[in-house]
Amino acid sequence: MLKTLGCELSAFDDIIDCRSPSEYAEDHIPGALAAPVLDDAERARVGTLYKRSPFEARKLGAALVARNIAAHLESKFFGKPKGWKPLVYCWRGGKRSGAMTHVLREVGWPAQALPGGYRAYRRWVLDELAALPAALELRVIHGATGSGKSRLLAALARAGAQVLDLEALAAHRGSVLGTLPGRPQPTQKWFDSLLRGALAALDPAQPVFVEAESRKIGQLQLPEALILRMRAADCVLLEAPLEVRIALLLEEYQHLVQDRALLERQLDCLVALHGRSRIDEWKALAARGAWREFVGRLLLEHYDPAYRRSAQRNFARLPQARRVAIDAPDAAAFARAARRVTEEAPATSA
Repeated sequence: MLKTLGCELSAFDDIIDCRSPSEYAEDHIPGALAAPVLDDAERARVGTLYKRSPFEARKLGAALVARNIAAHLESKFFGKPKGWKPLVYCWRGGKRSGAMTHVLREVGWPAQALPGGYRAYRRWVLDELAALPAALELRVIHGATGSGKSRLLAALARAGAQVLDLEALAAHRGSVLGTLPGRPQPTQKWFDSLLRGALAALDPAQPVFVEAESRKIGQLQLPEALILRMRAADCVLLEAPLEVRIALLLEEYQHLVQDRALLERQLDCLVALHGRSRIDEWKALAARGAWREFVGRLLLEHYDPAYRRSAQRNFARLPQARRVAIDAPDAAAFARAARRVTEEAPATSA
């Protein structure tokens, strides 16, 4: 980040985000400490007043900023030693970070403001997302829905392989029923920050296993450079019998089994694709507890055709994929599969 942003982040003891709580929640430098000099209501109040009287707004803003910085000094920063070196940023490296930096330096701490603020950081993240994938040697895990691609990634990670788990970062399983209970998806900007960090942590000298994905995971967009790299990569194809896939999905989607109202709302999203009659048939199976038949029909009538269309269209190396069988819905089966995948490395991508 260093040369691009004009500073070396590792040279600082802490990074302080002095923007408002809503700005911080949308995205921030990972690890940054939230210390707003104006909260959301105060920022709106000053902004509204500024339209009528810039002078009165600056006077009010100064009072609020001084009060909030004082509160942070008495709480978050009070125990910091004399040599503590913080980096401070706001939206664009302007008045908010300037005020915080000035006060901290007056105390005696060698504080520094991030040149360009969050906007410079955000541009750097996007530049990194465009550049980092090109250096990686990806191995893309394919397989019909329910074949256990995410479980294989977890088994590969336990075996010591490098893994990029995009669905974990996105808090979504990547399908119409893919929402995770109690885990809302991050904002697009925060996902980008998390993904940049995950990509930067990978060793380009070693292969990286990643699950095949479309351009979006839930509501989140993957960077174009990563999509293109994945689509040109060598592939591993998981193959599992229908009964194994049904068992795996029933285990993963227990929250939908237990919340039929949520399940039916999700199924309604497919009416345009399958028509009301078929959706009602699926709902009827769920209503009478015929879960294996329900999942089997959903796989055969919705997921499998969609997977075949997408995979054949987007992954040029899939016909040459190395095939790996999953013969049981248990951890031992995936551990065996992970050993086969890592012990029989495919040829390096061109």
